[in-house]
Amino acid sequence: MYQIGELAKLCEISTETIRFYEKEGLLKEPSRAANGYRLYSDQDLGRLRFILRGKNAGLSNSDMLEMVSIRENRQQLSCRDVRQVVDNKLAIVRKQIQELKSFEYSLSDLSQTCCGGDESATHCAILETLDDILGERHVEHHHHDVSSS
Repeated sequence: MYQIGELAKLCEISTETIRFYEKEGLLKEPSRAANGYRLYSDQDLGRLRFILRGKNAGLSNSDMLEMVSIRENRQQLSCRDVRQVVDNKLAIVRKQIQELKSFEYSLSDLSQTCCGGDESATHCAILETLDDILGERHVEHHHHDVSSS
């Protein structure tokens, strides 16, 4: 049996993180010693390490709740259930990557418009481009409002 500080040290996390995982339902409420101290089993240690590996892989607390449930009920579930959780997360990550790449390209294009010199930003190409983009959107929006009257 491990006290909370020992468990935290074994997993290289804080005791606050362990308490947070208990509050979130990722870790079960531990047994208590006569003095009220939390006591964790080897099974609790294994569960916490499993949670930390999932978190390090980028899974959210809700993803991990599902994975922990699947892990503990693996006899009643299929590999398809496990894969579905991971595939759902993978689709989200791929979409985020796509959005970040688009954002990167936009920033790169914007950066290329600027001379990067020491002169005043009065006529900075980046600011002018952003003004033009925002102006076009405002004009389009305004034009749309006029035509819908």
